[in-house]
Amino acid sequence: MKDNKVERVRQEVAMFRRQFLQDDTNAFDQAFGNQEITAVVSELVAPHRERIYPPLDTLRLFVGQVLSADRACQDVVGRRLSERIAQGQSVSALNTGSYCDARKRLPITLPVMLGTMIGERLESMTPSAWRWQGRPVKLFDGTTISMPDTPSNQQAYPQSREQKPGLGFPIARIGALIGLSSGAILGYQVAACEGKGTGEQSLLANLLDNINAGDVLLADALLATWWIIEDASSRGVDVVMAQHGVRITDFMRGQRFGKNDHVVQWPRPPKPKAMSAEEYARHPESITMREVEVNGRILVTTLLDPRAVSTQELGALYKMRWNIEVDFRTIKATLEMDVLRCKSQPMVDKEIAVYFMAYNLVRWAMSKAALLADVLPRVLSFTGAKRLLCAFADQLRRTSGKQVRTMIATVTTSIATLRLPYRPDRIEPRAKKRRPKNLPLLTVPRQVARDLIYAQRELNRVP
Repeated sequence: MKDNKVERVRQEVAMFRRQFLQDDTNAFDQAFGNQEITAVVSELVAPHRERIYPPLDTLRLFVGQVLSADRACQDVVGRRLSERIAQGQSVSALNTGSYCDARKRLPITLPVMLGTMIGERLESMTPSAWRWQGRPVKLFDGTTISMPDTPSNQQAYPQSREQKPGLGFPIARIGALIGLSSGAILGYQVAACEGKGTGEQSLLANLLDNINAGDVLLADALLATWWIIEDASSRGVDVVMAQHGVRITDFMRGQRFGKNDHVVQWPRPPKPKAMSAEEYARHPESITMREVEVNGRILVTTLLDPRAVSTQELGALYKMRWNIEVDFRTIKATLEMDVLRCKSQPMVDKEIAVYFMAYNLVRWAMSKAALLADVLPRVLSFTGAKRLLCAFADQLRRTSGKQVRTMIATVTTSIATLRLPYRPDRIEPRAKKRRPKNLPLLTVPRQVARDLIYAQRELNRVP
């Protein structure tokens, strides 16, 4: 019996890896190996009986669900039925209850750990030519997503206080670290949109452990605070950010390197109320910062040597920060994560983790293709890569041996041909041409609106 279970897990791992182009030909083909993923599953998944939806198959189906255009549980159940029939197994019911229960049993640590492992491994394996001056650059920014209006979601991620009860939707803030060269998500934090510790500064502070000494942190002006920069610098991390709007820059002060380029001391701010006196005393009385003006924008950085990094190079690097905005657009629009589907807070957190794991798997396939074509991964189309993976998914699950390697090589080569046009400084208006349908907005909860319609019908029936 034990041997049968081990063999079944091995088959689940093999099917999972084939679906996402995980071959054994070289190190770059393995986002996770058979032994690694088996060890993770054994550690995180409790012993379970034989089911139609075992944990690893459930995770594989969940990842495929968020990548598919339909995203319906019924579609997943239908695909699972086709798999079982093709493997000579018994017919499973088309009711979605078993699959939804299997998703609930799936520990959230499984997609979180696997997704983070894929992202970190991909970032560590990127060639030096893909990096900025040979150094890894980590991007940070925040975004928001909404979800169904349920009591569980409202309690964890309440709607805006400006909206009336029953008229809004729960909203969550996500802060993420993304590798500039690979595009992979290296870590993330989820919080409500209001309350203590829910801002982007707090989310970044919680993610600093995911940044290694020697990395460069690239972020916008909101994160250019004394505390964040000092914390990053103490870890051996350099920062490049836009100047915070409340800070006044006087280029006549400090050590001047040239026009609108100097080094100054930033004194330590007053002690925050939540910080103890002992902790406050451990911070230095000042930090040394370089301030430069490039194309009308003031940048602040801990890269102090103008001979090593010129003003123009800093400006070009900060311009690359926009990639994280495009990455969030890809996640929210292409993967359709803008509005989640799960109706409870634990499942919402799990859905986010699976989305990010799926995103990193697509990025891994793109990096393989970029290495093959000798181009940067960001030159390739994420949308096109996702479509190809979904198109080949069923066949990759069914085949094995030499045919699998042939199909993987075909998909990888095809992804390498999906080049994005070079459009520097592209400007588009943030407006829509297509007019929406002329429907009124709800001003009362939906059930109240239904009751009003029924009441009006009854009045119309009165002779």
